[in-house]
Amino acid sequence: MTGYGRAVETVNGREFTVEIRSVNNRYLDCTVKLPRILSFAEDAVKQAVKTQISRGKVDVFVTVHSEGGEEAKISLNPSMVEGYLDAMKKMVNDYGVRDDISVSLLSRMPDVFTVEKPELDEDQLKADLMSVVEKALQGYDTMRCTEGKAMEQDLRSRGETILNLVAQVESGSPQTVADYRARLESKLKEVLASTTIDESRILTEAAIFADKVAVDEETVRLRSHLQQMNTMLENGGAVGRKLDFLLQEMNRESNTIGSKCSDVRLARIVVDIKAELEKIREQTQNIE
Repeated sequence: MTGYGRAVETVNGREFTVEIRSVNNRYLDCTVKLPRILSFAEDAVKQAVKTQISRGKVDVFVTVHSEGGEEAKISLNPSMVEGYLDAMKKMVNDYGVRDDISVSLLSRMPDVFTVEKPELDEDQLKADLMSVVEKALQGYDTMRCTEGKAMEQDLRSRGETILNLVAQVESGSPQTVADYRARLESKLKEVLASTTIDESRILTEAAIFADKVAVDEETVRLRSHLQQMNTMLENGGAVGRKLDFLLQEMNRESNTIGSKCSDVRLARIVVDIKAELEKIREQTQNIE
């Protein structure tokens, strides 16, 4: 399901920015991009995402900025300075080179200074980050709920359309049998001409035909599936995969109805049913 959430918070002197973006995907695919200082928290971020999102391609972007920078202790390494000085003075005395020893020169020598950075409290840093991640997830969920309500209304509307079309198929089926009987009787009269028509034979053939084109069982199951869809939408939660399965069943029933409809008008109605089911299927791909 598509969605976006963003949170910016300053916690314990550090400014965290967390962005969460998602697009449609059949399963959950979460990618987390963290600065090196927070790389240890990748699993924690993914677990937080999994508790809120079960479907979609999710990208999480995290940046962190320390206000005033990290406090570091810089000290002089006397033994290294003395060693460099002794060596440089020896060069002056032994080789007669110009004595241009200076602070700027010595400060560029390796290991003249010792830099000590304070140890990071990873547990505290992770806790600070996760508090901002939770706020970003809340914003993401708010946007997702708004979109979800619009999707629910669309699915319910299409379900009602299908129910109306099913009712047309049900009301038209008896007329199909009556038309078949009339055609059969007319054909027999044309073929047999002066011969008396066996009415019982016509009734038998009509009954056989009626059994072949009967769609009562299929329409009842299709109505049941649509009711189940409405129930799922009412209950909420992650229903995307369940709807996928339910749509397969609805398509199966509509295909069976279509194979039984010999009447052109009813066949067109079945095509409309399939078109609505396809629109529901496309929409379902956006549902978690």
